Amino acid sequence: MPDAIGIAGTALTVHRKWLDAVSDNLANANTATATSGEAFRARYIVAQASGDQQGVFVSGAEFGSAEGRIVHEPNHPLADAEGNVRYPDIDMAEQMGALIMAQRGYQVNAAVVDRAKETYQAALQIGRN
Repeated sequence: MPDAIGIAGTALTVHRKWLDAVSDNLANANTATATSGEAFRARYIVAQASGDQQGVFVSGAEFGSAEGRIVHEPNHPLADAEGNVRYPDIDMAEQMGALIMAQRGYQVNAAVVDRAKETYQAALQIGRN
C-alpha cells in the first residue's frame, strides 16, 4: 500500500512552491521598468509525477515574456523620451485563479495527511487491544 502521508507530502511541497510563484507574480504585476530593460518575468511551476508513482515533484519552472507591455506614462520617473514604461504581462485574473487552485490543493493534501495520521493511530490502537 502506498504511503498516503508521503504522497500527500510531495503534493504539499508542489502546492507550496506554486503558491510562492503565484504570490511573487502578483506582487510584481505592477512593477514598472524602463523600456530599455526587461519586464518582470512571471514564473510558472512545472510539476511532474514521480517515476515510482509515489507522488509528484517540481521538475522546473517556466517564465513569461520579458517583453511585457508598454504603457504611456509620461510622468513616471522611469519613462523614456516618448513617455513610455514597461510593465510585466501578467494577467491578474489568471493569477488569482491559480492562487485559488493552489490554495485548495494545499488544503486538500493537508487534510489527507491529517486523515492518514488518524487512520494510522486508530490501527495502532486496535493492535494494542
